[in-house]
Amino acid sequence: MLKKGSGFNSAGNSLKANIIPAAKGHRVLSVSQLWRSRISWKITLSVFLTLLVVQTCILIVTVPNFEKKYLQDIRENGRVSFSAAVDAKVTSLSLKMPIDKRTSRNLVVNTKIAGFTVYSLDNDLLGSYGEAPLMQLNKSTFNNKSEVLSHDKKHYEIIYSSLELGYPFIIVAHLNSSDLQNTTLAYVKENLLIFFLLSGFVTSVLLIVLGQWLLEPIILLRNNLIEAAKHPEEPNITYPKRNNNDEVGVALKIANDLIKQNSMNLLQLRSQAEDRIHKLAYFDRLTSLPNRSMFLEKLEDNIRGHVMKDGGTLVVMSIDLDRFKDVNDTLGHEVGDKVLEAVASRFVHSMSDEDAIISRASADEFNIIVSVGDKYKQDTLTNKIFTALEEPISVYQESFQIGVSIGVSHCPDDGVEASKLLKNSDIALNRAKEEGRNTARYYSEDFDKVVQKRFQMLRDLRTGLEEDQFIMYYQPQFNLRTGELIGSEALLRWFRPDNSKNGGQFISPVDFIPIAEQSGLIVPLGEWVLRTACKANQSWHAQGLNPGRIAVNISGVQFHRSDLNTIVENVLNETGLDPKNLELEVTESIFMDDMEKTINTLNQLHAQGIELAIDDFGTGYSSLSYLRQFPIDRLKVDQSFVRNALSNSDDMAITKTIINLGHSLGLSVIAEGVETFEHENFLKHEGCDEVQGFRYSKAIPENEFLQFIRTYAGDLLPPQKLFEVK
Repeated sequence: MLKKGSGFNSAGNSLKANIIPAAKGHRVLSVSQLWRSRISWKITLSVFLTLLVVQTCILIVTVPNFEKKYLQDIRENGRVSFSAAVDAKVTSLSLKMPIDKRTSRNLVVNTKIAGFTVYSLDNDLLGSYGEAPLMQLNKSTFNNKSEVLSHDKKHYEIIYSSLELGYPFIIVAHLNSSDLQNTTLAYVKENLLIFFLLSGFVTSVLLIVLGQWLLEPIILLRNNLIEAAKHPEEPNITYPKRNNNDEVGVALKIANDLIKQNSMNLLQLRSQAEDRIHKLAYFDRLTSLPNRSMFLEKLEDNIRGHVMKDGGTLVVMSIDLDRFKDVNDTLGHEVGDKVLEAVASRFVHSMSDEDAIISRASADEFNIIVSVGDKYKQDTLTNKIFTALEEPISVYQESFQIGVSIGVSHCPDDGVEASKLLKNSDIALNRAKEEGRNTARYYSEDFDKVVQKRFQMLRDLRTGLEEDQFIMYYQPQFNLRTGELIGSEALLRWFRPDNSKNGGQFISPVDFIPIAEQSGLIVPLGEWVLRTACKANQSWHAQGLNPGRIAVNISGVQFHRSDLNTIVENVLNETGLDPKNLELEVTESIFMDDMEKTINTLNQLHAQGIELAIDDFGTGYSSLSYLRQFPIDRLKVDQSFVRNALSNSDDMAITKTIINLGHSLGLSVIAEGVETFEHENFLKHEGCDEVQGFRYSKAIPENEFLQFIRTYAGDLLPPQKLFEVK
C-alpha cells in the first residue's frame, strides 16, 4: 500500500553499481602512437631543423676549405710532376727548354697539366707546350697573384718559382680543375648523408627518451581527458607503465585522480537528480502522496494483476474538498497547504487497514484505489472518508470543518482501462457536486450521457461562433409613468442548423449560456453581442428613429477575464454610438471577486458616459455596501419576483423593498417580467420607474423591432399585430 511518505529509491541504490572502477592495467604507447603524436612531430622537426642549421653552417665553413685543399693538391701534384720532368743538365744560362717534347706530352696526357710555359730566372721565355696559360710573367707578377682560378673553376693557372721547383727556371702552368665542382658536390652529398643519418639517430634516441619520460605521460593525459569528456561518468582511465615522481608524473597522477573524483561526483549528482526527478514526476511535493501520473500507473498495474489475472475488483474514488477555494482566498495559501496536509494524513490513516493507493491529483482533489473482494464494500469505503473528516481540522489556532464530494467508479463493471475508470469517477464526482456537495455518487452511464451532451454543446458553440449562427433579439423597455419607449434589451439567440424540415432549431440561452461561461467562450461571444447591439442601435438613430438606449448583459466571466474597458471603447469608436445610448447590465456575482478591480472597471466605464445597471437584483449577493461604492444608475428587479408578486406575499415584499431601496439611493428601478395589466398597475402603485415584459412585447428580431418603433403609439399598448407574434 502506498501511503504518505512512500517513494522509490531505486536510482539511489544503484549509485555504487553504476560506478565502474578505472582500469588498473598499464597501457604502453606503441611506436606508431608516438609518431602520430603532434608533439612528437614538433620535437622531431625542431631537432631536425636545429641539426640542419648546424650542418649548413658547417658546410658554409668547410666547403671553401675543401676547395682550397683540392687546389693545393693540384698545385703540389703539378710541382712534383714538373720537378721530375726538368732535365737537370740544362741550365738557365743555356736558354734552352728544360723539358723535352716527349716528357711535355706525357705531362699533358697523364696529369692535370693542360699546358705550361717555361721562363728563365731573367723572365726570358724558354718554351711552352700544350694550352698556353693566360697569365704572363712580368716583374709585377710576384707582387700580385701567383695563381688564378677561372670563373667557371675549370682552369687553374699557377706560377711555380725556382725555389718550388728546385731548378733555375720559372714555370707558368695551366692546370685542368674541371672536376672541382663534382668533387665538391660529392663532398656536400657525403656530409648531407651523414647529417640525415645523424638526425635520424639523434631523433630516434630523443624520441625514445622523451617517449619514456614526457611524451607517454602527456599522450596518456590527453587520452584520459578525451575519455573523460566523452564518458564523464564512466571514463576508462589508463596509466603509464611506470610511476614517475617527477613533475610530469605527479601532474598525470593528480589529473587522473581529478577525473575519477569528477566521475564519482557526476554519478552522485545524476543519482540525486534522478531521485529528484522521480519524486517530482511521481509524487506531490506538499503531501508526499503519489501524484496523478503514478496513480494511473498503479491503477493500470492493479487492473492487469488484481482484476485481469486474479479476478478481483477495484474501487476508484475521486474526492474533491468542498469550497476549499474559500480557505485559500480568505486565509491564504499557507493555511490552505496546512489543511491539505492534514486532510491527506487523515485519508492515509482512514485507509490504513485497506489495500489502498492514495494520491493527490490536483489542488484540492484526491484519488484513491482500493482492492476489494466485494463490489458493495464501496459504501463502507466512502463512509470511512466522511468519518475521517468529521472532526474539525485545526491549523494556526483556526478550526476548519472540511466537507468532501466523492465520485466512485468500479472495475471491471465501469471499465477496465485506467483512464476510463478515472474519467468515470470524475463524472460521478461532478454529479455529487452538482447535487449539493458533501455526498458520494456512484458512476452511472446516464452521467456519461449528460457529460457527452455538454461536450457536444461546447463543440456546437464553437462551430456556431465560427459560422455566425447567432442572432440578436430586442425587447422594448418603457417609462412606466409616461409610456415613452426608453430603450431595449439586447438578447442573444442561437439558431443551430440541423437536418430537420425547419433547417434547424433555437437553443435556449438557459442551455448554452452556462456552458459558454464555463468554457470561456462567453468572452468572444459577449464581445460579438456588444458590437452587434451597438451597431444596430446606431443604425436606428441614423434612420431618424428614437430607439433610446440599448442594454447589453455582461457576464461575470466576461467582466473579469477580458479587458472590458478597452473592448467597450473600441466598439463605441467602431460603431460611432454615443456612450449615453449604451447601458451595461452586470449581475451581483461580479462583486464576489476582486473588489478593487471591479470598482476601477465600473468607474472607467461610467466615466465614458455609459449607464450601469444591476441585473436580477435580489437573487444573488445583495449588499448595500457595493451599492454605495459603485457608480450604478439602475436596479433591475428580477422577473421571478415580479411574476409572483401578486400571488406570493414574500415576492411582493421583496419587489416593494427593491423599489424603495433604489429610490432611497437615488437610482432608477426597472422591472422585467411584466406580463399582465395587473402587474403594471401594481408597479405603478409602488412607484417603479421602468418596465419590460410580455405585457408589451416579447424579444423580437431587429426587423420586427423596427416595425414596433414605427407603430408604437406611446401609450404602453403594444401594436396588436406584433403582440400576437410568437
